[in-house]
Amino acid sequence: MSQEIVVPKIIPNWVNGKEVTTTDKKLFNKINPHNGKVIASVVRSNAIDVCNTIAAAEISQKSWAILSPPRRGEILRDIALGLQTNRDRIARIVALETGKSLKDALGETDGAIALGFFMAGEGQRMYGKTTTSSVENRHVMIVREPIGIAGLIIAANTPIANIAWKVFPALICGNSAVLKASEDTPITAWYFGLIAHQTGLPPGVLNIIQGYGEEAGEPLVRDTRVGVISFTGSTEVGKKLAVLAGERLARLSLELGGKNPLIVCEDADLENAVQWSILSSFSNAGQRCASASRIIIIESLYEKFREMLLAKTKLLRIGPNDTDDYGPVINLDQLLHMINQIENVRLRGGKILTGGYRLMDEDHKNGYYLAPTIIENVDLEDEVTKNELFGPITCLYPAKNFQDAIDIANNSNYGLTASIHTLNINRAMLFSRRVQAGVVVINGGTYGSEPHMPFGGFKNSGNGSREPGTEALDIYSELKDIYINVYPDSN
Repeated sequence: MSQEIVVPKIIPNWVNGKEVTTTDKKLFNKINPHNGKVIASVVRSNAIDVCNTIAAAEISQKSWAILSPPRRGEILRDIALGLQTNRDRIARIVALETGKSLKDALGETDGAIALGFFMAGEGQRMYGKTTTSSVENRHVMIVREPIGIAGLIIAANTPIANIAWKVFPALICGNSAVLKASEDTPITAWYFGLIAHQTGLPPGVLNIIQGYGEEAGEPLVRDTRVGVISFTGSTEVGKKLAVLAGERLARLSLELGGKNPLIVCEDADLENAVQWSILSSFSNAGQRCASASRIIIIESLYEKFREMLLAKTKLLRIGPNDTDDYGPVINLDQLLHMINQIENVRLRGGKILTGGYRLMDEDHKNGYYLAPTIIENVDLEDEVTKNELFGPITCLYPAKNFQDAIDIANNSNYGLTASIHTLNINRAMLFSRRVQAGVVVINGGTYGSEPHMPFGGFKNSGNGSREPGTEALDIYSELKDIYINVYPDSN
């Protein structure tokens, strides 16, 4: 495996197939969350840069849309092959930017590649509908057509996967795209753009802008030339974007936060439940919208399960290596926010069973590392119960019985994912129907989506849209009814 990663000193935008800087030449630094060192400087786009980028996307979209969906699929398949060829290098960039292990970065990269191949294949299908008409000698059908320009705004937690989830479905539908990269993972986005253009994507079909949300993301959402906006991030920001997009009736796809419950029943395989609780709570430093931040345990086994969970948690290794269980959180602000929230929980009477502090030993002191944190004695209406923290923090809640556990699980403004551990198939099926979540897992974790499956949630976890899967085509395409009247007597 090659060790070489060539990172430019200044990470540029991609506009019309070229690497470009910004109009005012402003920069910001990308910091390595493992050691606090500057990796590179990054161009800081403004509203003028966004406007110019959208203009390039507008010009390219017309010729891209003319291509047949199978031909677009062939080009996207070449990009997926390019990702596959550069798999190791991509993973090293992801690991460098996020601090996660190379092993985890490779897994994420493989997910992005799989998504690319899946969406490229949709070019061979691009399902519409033919049906019957109630009018004699009339044929009716529904076809898909591009919307135009897609504005894509992503999060930093799984950067290459997040890019693939949005870029491939947007492009297969015949749209051009402007991707606003996360300011915390700009290099991954830049390198994706490099591969896309090296493998033959026409200039201007995919444009990538770097910068901050208010300076680059908001102008993208406001621009009337952008027909569809897809955003992955916090509920707070998602609500703001919904207002901006709603003012001009732009189509909007929101994949937002979660306070995902994992229920442990008295008949569960406890070793399996403990293992999945740890993975769901702490893997990727808890930086998943699908993390298990609420573990609900039937009270008859609460103490036993708690002790097993604590024992396993205290064995976790924290760091950026393949032998470690998770790495740092993405930036210093996020780390300080979580520490402040934990201290507030303590002041309100919550009990910190383990963790709750920044790691400051020699191996971790320069990075943004939070010890794995488990909290109990937290009220169901407490802030930490209601609000997403997006870090290696979970809370334990005792439940009187199965129905009480479901009631606790549903007592949330979110409804993204949910898991139950039980060997009772009747209970498992009841849970899958009664829990208010877009994704339900039996005897597993709260995360683990696949490329062909739609992902999204209820309530404040989104606005009802689903990506990826074939359902993503509904986000990025318009439906057109076609009525064909024939005259049999004309012959």
